[in-house]
This record gives sequence, structure tokens and C-alpha cells, in this order.
Amino acid sequence: MPARPAALDSDAIETAEWRDALSSLLHADGGERAAYVLHCLLEHADKLGLRLPRRVNTPYLNTIAPADEPVFPGDLALESRLACINRWNALAMVVRANQAHGELGGHIASYASAADLFEVGFNHFFRAGSAQQGGDLVYMQPHSAPGIYARAFLEGFLDEADLALFRQEITARAQGRRGLSSYPHPWLMPDFWQFPTGSMGIGPINAIYQARFMRYLEHRGLAAPSERRVWGIFGDGEMDEPESIAALTLAAREKLDNLVFVINCNLQRLDGPVRGNGRIIDELETLYAGAGWNVIKLLWGGDWDPLLAADRDAALARAFSHTVDGQFQTFAAKDGAYNREHFFGQDPALAALVADLDDAAIDRLRRGGHDMVKIHAAYHRAVRHRGQPTVILAQTKKGFGMGEAGQGRMTTHQQKKLDDQALLAFRDRFALPLSDEDCLGLRFYRPAQDSPELRHLHARRQALGGYIPRRPRGGQPLATPTAAQFAPFALRAQGKEMSSTMAVVRMLTQLLKHAELGPRIVPIVADEARTFGMANLFRQIGIYSAQGQLYEPEDIGSVLSYREARDGQILEEGITEAGAISSWTAAGSSYSTHGLPTLPFYIYYSMFGFQRIGDLIWAAADQRCRGFLVGATSGRSTLGGEGLQHQDGASHLIASTVPNCRAYDPAYAYEAAVIIEAGMRRMLTEQCDEFYYLTVTNENLPQPDMPQDAADGILRGMHRVRAPSAPRLRLLGAGPMLPEAEAAAALLQARHGIEAEVWSVTSFSELARDGRRAEREAALGLNGQASWLGQCLDTALPTVAVSDYVRAVPEQIRAWVPGPYRCLGTDGFGRSDSRQRLRDFFEIGAEWVVLHALDLLAGQDGAWQAARDAQRQRLDIRNDAPWQC
Repeated sequence: MPARPAALDSDAIETAEWRDALSSLLHADGGERAAYVLHCLLEHADKLGLRLPRRVNTPYLNTIAPADEPVFPGDLALESRLACINRWNALAMVVRANQAHGELGGHIASYASAADLFEVGFNHFFRAGSAQQGGDLVYMQPHSAPGIYARAFLEGFLDEADLALFRQEITARAQGRRGLSSYPHPWLMPDFWQFPTGSMGIGPINAIYQARFMRYLEHRGLAAPSERRVWGIFGDGEMDEPESIAALTLAAREKLDNLVFVINCNLQRLDGPVRGNGRIIDELETLYAGAGWNVIKLLWGGDWDPLLAADRDAALARAFSHTVDGQFQTFAAKDGAYNREHFFGQDPALAALVADLDDAAIDRLRRGGHDMVKIHAAYHRAVRHRGQPTVILAQTKKGFGMGEAGQGRMTTHQQKKLDDQALLAFRDRFALPLSDEDCLGLRFYRPAQDSPELRHLHARRQALGGYIPRRPRGGQPLATPTAAQFAPFALRAQGKEMSSTMAVVRMLTQLLKHAELGPRIVPIVADEARTFGMANLFRQIGIYSAQGQLYEPEDIGSVLSYREARDGQILEEGITEAGAISSWTAAGSSYSTHGLPTLPFYIYYSMFGFQRIGDLIWAAADQRCRGFLVGATSGRSTLGGEGLQHQDGASHLIASTVPNCRAYDPAYAYEAAVIIEAGMRRMLTEQCDEFYYLTVTNENLPQPDMPQDAADGILRGMHRVRAPSAPRLRLLGAGPMLPEAEAAAALLQARHGIEAEVWSVTSFSELARDGRRAEREAALGLNGQASWLGQCLDTALPTVAVSDYVRAVPEQIRAWVPGPYRCLGTDGFGRSDSRQRLRDFFEIGAEWVVLHALDLLAGQDGAWQAARDAQRQRLDIRNDAPWQC
């Protein structure tokens, strides 16, 4: 709120009386009473029609006054020394890697700015898991990974050889070593990192939904109430990512006081200032406070306290409030003499404040994120705050201590190497006991095990339950039900019509009733449960709400009544696929983070999965999540009227790129049942770090009984559903296109006497992976098993594959299909119309399959040209291909 012009003060004496009254109230009754009275006055002003602008930002000062700081409980000298050692080892790790291989990269400046923020957390707040409680979950700023490795080196978890192989995982493996990943990657370091945060924005949203999932487990009675917390240490530049801020209001709405964000506000992103002409801390304060968070500003170190106390005219506070971040960055990069002239020299009152300080003392004035006492005070207040999540905005200097080589420099994020002078200056700046030779040789430094530093480090971690980060491998295996138990209707369907979406929802409903597994299932929807026929679950198992249900739903008398409950099981996320997949990630990794396996089923419009939130799915794969993603209303021609933005034709192509995602496009209910049974067994009983993607449709089809001995083929990617004795053709149908392939086979037989075998392809990606495996093993002389395609397709027949996805999906298996091979798919933008018209438009319906089959035959035998030409006359053939329209 801008200051009011003095000209508007028509009665200065009365104004002073109001100020004095507030001061007296504060002195007599304390801050809480004074704040309450002010709140009442503002409410009264609103009632009187005075629409006063609300104050959005507080002064650019620390939230916690020096008098309110708790006594620092640790050994400040030892802990500062540990931070200095970690800074050195992190720097040495990156520089050594890039001296050996200049392309390896790495980051020095981020951890240099955040080291004290981490160190206070490690020594006093970040609790490890134990038999009694699960421990805190800490999402680490990814560019600070070298510093986390440096601390693990001091702890003894890593050794010098590990640090020497930073960003050299393949080299390390060849040497029988661990290798250190570039950023936090549980897939690459499964006993160390818990959360992948390397793609900016993913950490914050996952941290919020993780804190919410903690409460979900407690409220449902699956986990005992505890004081566990989720910490997130992130960068200010990262807050520009939509995912970073997308769930802030959810955290406040659900009163997640088990969540603390620490934003390292070094005011710089990769290329330059985060807000050169503005002020990112003011912006973030507005954002978080407006979203309902408790905001703690940690801007200035204790060195500033005497200056602020002596600043009777508030000149220092005014100077802070008028300085933009680009200028703060320049001040960070310059020395004390420059800051005396250009910051303190802008006002005689400011100059007087530092008149007794030499330039070196001005240079030592720290920002809040470099003062462990101030950091501890902020963390201490955060963990005691109730009813809101807390964010700590900690101002730091990027590249702190790097001097002219990097502190506050525009290029500091890219700094990978330091010259000799810069290395020696860094050593001297942090008083490291390294000879010139050791310093220039970038020797890693670890004090002796019986040194005061390491004794203190280990004592503090033991007091907090152990060491972090560490990733537990997970809970006990769970026995899972068979398809005969949860899907008998699918195995013996007897031709009843049903969509595959409805079949999967029926299976889910039965699984929820299973005594052991049922409570551990986490159904997740992004505001489409009614679309998918799941509304009956609202009343049966309830929709999770931390507040319960404070209203009477309009449909309370209905069997489909919208029932919210504190112990509700469904996570109804609203229209946020990013939020829903973050809940899925929390549930899918619960076996490790909570020692409690849960099984998430996230059901959503298939178009809004891999295409929309692929980065979050990739991170979940890195995190070794286990669960089911169910892409409903799938298929570009099967979802009729919804049109271009909703019709999915590519999700299976994207899913095929995720190494531990097993993607299936089942046609019939029995296929889905077999896949779900196997997926549960693999993930919960065998504890395989993989997840399953199923696409299901809203097209009602007559459901056949499951053929004998089909299960193995269903899981491996294909099984035969029509097997004439002497086939001339082979038709491959996937998902909703299998009935079209079957219809085409019937037409070929009826019109031309041509017998065609028909295969249901449940997964082109599984077939392709298996084909590549067999091909590689053969080339390398490993004498592996023949591919499933090779075992199934043992004769060279003209083959047509038809999919409701783009042609690139069936094209994945071309190398292993003997004989001429033609792929049909839905390349191009979707359209709104009936299924039949859409299939004609994309040239994938039964008649089009017949045409391409005859064309392949005609290519081998001219006698079939007339039949092919006649088939062309039956079709509305356009000059433009569907992907050109």
C-alpha cells in the first residue's frame, strides 16, 4: 500500500493520537490483542463503506524481530564450519568433473547460496525415519545436489571415489562404483534420493500433494497421527513454473501445517535476475499470503540488527523498499567500498549508519539466508505454526563466497570451473585447512572421525533419528486377488454388451470390497467420475475431505449422493490433472515414503494424461511409483462428439517412451481383467518398480468369453482371436479397432472367400520392447529367447494392423512382422461426429481394412486387382489424407 501524502493529513495531532493509542495497546496487551482490534476496525470500515486498499506487502525486513528469536541450540561455530566444508567439497566435485570432461556440467552457485539453509535443517529440523515414526520428507532444490552429496560424504555414506564420479554413472558402473546422478533421481540412486525434483516446478506441486496424502492416510486410519512434515527447499526462479504455484490454495484450504516451503531467494535465475526491474520476494509474499499461507520473511542477517536499531528515521527500511532486485544483485557482486558509495551513499542518514564500519565490515553484512541464527528462528517458528502451511522467503546471494568468480554474477549459474586465484580465494574466504597444493588439486576434505566437527554432525543426526536423504525400499509384499475373484463377469461375459470403461469400474468396485487390499486402493479422479460411471462410489466409500461434509448435498436421497467424509477414500481433485497425478505419485510411492503400500487408480480423459502432464508422469517413473493410470474415453474415433482437443490418438506413443510404464489398449473386458490381475501381482506381491497404463473406451460392445490359454498372450502384447486353418491374410486389431478387424475378416470371407486370421494386439509397445530385446540378444550372441512376435507370426502373410491411435503406434513392430505390413491409424486432428463417420474419415473402419488387405494381396497376385478396385468403389475416397485436413 503506498504511503498517504502528507497533504491529506488535515489533523496531525489526531493522527498522532491514533498512533499512540495503538502503541499503548500493543505495549499493554500484546501483539495478538492489537492485531485483533485492527482487524475489527477494518471490518467496521468495510461496513461503513470505506473501501480501504489492503496492505499486500509488509516492510522489506525480517518477519521475526531479534527479541523474538529463540536461543540457537547448536554449536554455531562448528555448524558454520560444516557448511564451509560442504561448500568446498561441492565446488571441488563440480570443478573436478569438468576438468576431466568439460561437457559434464554441474552447478556450484546454487548450493553456495543455500548451504546454510540446508545445514540448519540437517542439524536441527529434518527428522529421519525410525521404527516409531516415518520421518520428514524433504524435497531438495535440484541444482544443490552437489552440496547434498558433500554432506553425505562427511556422514560416511559416500567416499572420495563416489564424489570423483559425479555425473559419470556409466563410468562408475564399469568400475564397480556408485556414481552420483546430476540431480535427485531415485531411479539412478534408489537407496539415496526419495524425490526427483530436477524438472523445475515438479517438486513444489508434488510436495503439497504429498503433505495432503499424509493427512489422507491419517484420517482414513491407515497411518497413526504424527508430527511428520514435508519440507520443500526450492528456488525463487522456479516459482515461475505453473506447477510450482498451482496447488498453493489447496495446501491452505486443507490447513496443511505439516508443510514448510523454504524458497531460496538468491534473486537470480539461469540467465539473469528473476525480477530485475521488480522484487521477487514482494511478489512471492503477495502470492503466498493471498493463497492463505503463513509467510516468514528471512531477509537480513544479524549483522544488520544494530544498523536497523540505530535507524531512527527508517532510512534503511526505505532504501530496502525502493531497491529493485537487479540492483540488489549488483550490490551482491560488488565489494564493501562499492556498497558504501552506491547503497549507503544515497542518503546522508544511511551513510551515517556505517560511518564507523570499514569497507570489509560492510562486505560482511550478510543476507538472512546466510545467518544460521536467523534461519533457525524462521524454521523454529514454522514448525510451531498451526492451521496453515508456511513459506520462508530466505534472501541469499547466488554464488555466495565465490568472489569475483561468481558471487552475484550474471553468469554464475553456468560457472563450472574456477582459476587458481579464485580457488585460493574461496579457500581463504571459508578458512579451509587446505595447503595451496591441496586447494589447487581440488582435494576433497573430510575432518577426522573424532574431530569436533564430525562428532557434532553425527550427534545431531542421531538426535534426529538418523541420516537423510535415504530411500527405504518399501513395505511387506501383499497378496492380491485373481481375476476370477474380482472380474468373473468379464471372464464369462456371454456376449453381454458393455464398454471397457464400465468393465474396469466394475472391477475397481469389487477390488474395493477386498478385505486386505480394498482399504489400500486410492481411487483418483479429476472431476470426471460421473462421466466414467463411478458416481455410485461416492456414497459407498465417500469422497475424501479433511473437513468432512459441512453441508447437506442437494442429492442426499440418491444412491449416487455426493458424500464427502473425513475418512472418504476417493480423491476427487477437481479440474487439475497436474494435481491428480501428484496425488497418484504420492500414493504410488507410499510403499517407500510411508512403508505402507497403497494402490492408486487414476482414471481420466486419456487425452489429458501423457500429452498434458507427461513431465509429472516421467518424474513418477523416476520415483519408482506403482499403480494404474486408466485413460478413459480413449481413441480418436471412439470418443465421438468431443472433437479435436479431447480425442486421444497419441498417448500410447508417448507412454512407450517411459521405460517402466507397461501400456495396454485392451479391446474386451477379459483382457483388462488379466492385465489388472497381473499388474497388481507384479507391483504389490513381486514389488516390481513399474506402473500400468490402460486405455478404455465408452463404446458398448458385445463381450466375448475369455479364450483358453489367452492370458500369456494378453500380457505379452497379442493373442489370436480368429484362427482359420489356411489363412491368406493376417489382421491385427488393437483396442476398439479389434471389432473392426474381426468385421473385416468376416467381409473378406463372405465376399471373396479369403480367410484371415485375426489377432488382438493389447500392447504394441510391449511387443516392440520384446522385439528389440530379442534382436539385441541375437546380435550380441547372448542366445536369448525368441520374441513373442516371432513365436506368434511364424509365417509370412500380408498383414494389416489397425489402431485408434496414430500409425506410429503399430509401426513400432514393423521390423518383426514377416511379409508385407500395412498400418492404419488416426493421424491428424480429431473431429466431432459419429464413430462410423469418424472411422470413415480416418480410413480405419472395417471396409478400409478390407481395401488395404486386398491391396496387399494384389501386390502379390494381380488376380486380386479387380477385387481391390471394386472395393475402392465402395468407399468415399478423398484426395487429401486425414492428416492433411
